[in-house]
Formats: sequence, structure tokens, C-alpha cells
Amino acid sequence: MIIWMSRSPGATKRMAGRILKRVLKTKAGPAVLALSGKLGSGKTTFIQGLAASLGIREKVQSPTFVLMKWYKLPRRAGLPRHLVHIDAYRLESLAEAKHLGLREAFRDRDAIVVVEWADRIRKLIPHDAVWIQFKHGKRTRERIITLKHVS
Repeated sequence: MIIWMSRSPGATKRMAGRILKRVLKTKAGPAVLALSGKLGSGKTTFIQGLAASLGIREKVQSPTFVLMKWYKLPRRAGLPRHLVHIDAYRLESLAEAKHLGLREAFRDRDAIVVVEWADRIRKLIPHDAVWIQFKHGKRTRERIITLKHVS
């Protein structure tokens, strides 16, 4: 387990890039990042930093109402072809999640899959996923980010 303290949204975004490099070095096959934490704890900010470090230029927001968004990645050696951003906040059941094709996304070797509110669909998350927990710090902009698993 690794714990970081972020003191700003910018620091959270930079941290996402460092975590991504670590994950890509250690994982063969599909990379699944399972994010958990309360509302406003930094999950979306983290994904924005992740997307920027992957070369995504468009604005990244939580797909709260569409539930899943695919981003094509620029071709670079060692990088997958796309980022899949899933927001499980509004999912009401595992059956609903299965109908979205989440299992297929989790198996896609050409994808980095990031799930906000992953604890809501814990049973569907692959056992080798990297769990990242976000908590509010003592100060307004502080976030405590805990990396729980990198195989």
C-alpha cells in the first residue's frame, strides 16, 4: 500500500501520470484502475490528469449519465489504444452493469479502464485491478490518495 498527500488539483493530476507509469510497467494485459471515495474527493480530477498524460486533448468529465466513455489514444509505443472511463455512481444493480459490456471492457488488452465508484460494482471488478482510494484531507484542497494494489 502506498499513500500520497495531494495539496491541489494540479498535484492530483500530476500524481495520476506517475501512477499510470507505474501501473503500465508492472501490468501485462488489461489495466483496470478501480477508484473509490466520497463525492468531491478527487476521482475525476485524477482521471483528467491520467487522460492528459495519455495525450487526450478533449475535456474529460465524469460520464455520470452515459455511464461509460471511450477515448481513443494517440499511437505511442507501449500504450494501449484507448482509455475507458466508467462512472458506476448511477448503476442500480450488477445486472445493469453487465448489460453495459463492462466485462468486455475489463478484458480488452488494448485498454486502460478507469472506474469511478468502483466499490458499487466490486463483484465485477477484476481481481488484479489496482484499487485507488481518495479521501478528503484536513484542508480544503488536500486529498489523501491510497494505492492499494499493483500486481
